[in-house]
Amino acid sequence: MTLRAQGDGPDEWPIAEVARLAGTTSRTLRHYQAEGLLAPTRVAANGYRFYDDRALLRLQRILLLRELGLGVDAIRGVLDSEPDTVPALRTHLALLRREQERLTRQIASVEHTIETEEGGGRIMAEKLFDGFDHTQYKDEVEQHWGQDAYASGDAWWRGMTDDQKARFQAGVASLTGDWAAAAESGAAPDSEQTQALARRQYEWLLTIPGTPRGESGALVVEYFTGLGEMYVADERFAANYGGAAGAAFVRDALHHYASRHL
Repeated sequence: MTLRAQGDGPDEWPIAEVARLAGTTSRTLRHYQAEGLLAPTRVAANGYRFYDDRALLRLQRILLLRELGLGVDAIRGVLDSEPDTVPALRTHLALLRREQERLTRQIASVEHTIETEEGGGRIMAEKLFDGFDHTQYKDEVEQHWGQDAYASGDAWWRGMTDDQKARFQAGVASLTGDWAAAAESGAAPDSEQTQALARRQYEWLLTIPGTPRGESGALVVEYFTGLGEMYVADERFAANYGGAAGAAFVRDALHHYASRHL
């Protein structure tokens, strides 16, 4: 039976019940309060903490970010930067889908190994480690933009802390989630809203070492627009933007941005 504090206001859950529902502990919830992540909605005269539905939504976000590997400081930064629930949950959903895809590949890899071992077959090395490392696109990056581009990006990524990687992934998921939402809304590729996303895409790419640039430091136009073409051509990338239609929307928006600013 779920225990709630009933009254004239919204439903509230006592700390022990929240801990049970969330699969955590009251001690953890008190720790989140001490760290400034999650304050109780109300503290009764007897010291009991109670949480309303908004607090539970915030706790869901905290637990999702913990599952994605963020530490307390990184979680606080994400919560502060994205206070609105729905856009933030779109970010989390995009991250979860990326992780789901990676785990699906890992599962298939392990299943292949089991089937091969049980059947006495030959192990296929290219399937053995699928989903275990971010270098899956190494050959493609080197083919399109050269070995230096991959080496710079790889060294930059490996040099980041887990929190830094998680923050970066959260930023990417936020951007791709906003692209998908814009496409679903029916916005035009050349609209002010969409072009603001194109600018974010451009500025995000500038933060990544190894991206091809001209003498002025601006991204090479062919690289920027070529990414849009790749999003459409490769279903793996298209999936990040809601499918082929979403990827085409991003491509057209990037082309329009490049024609006006690059």
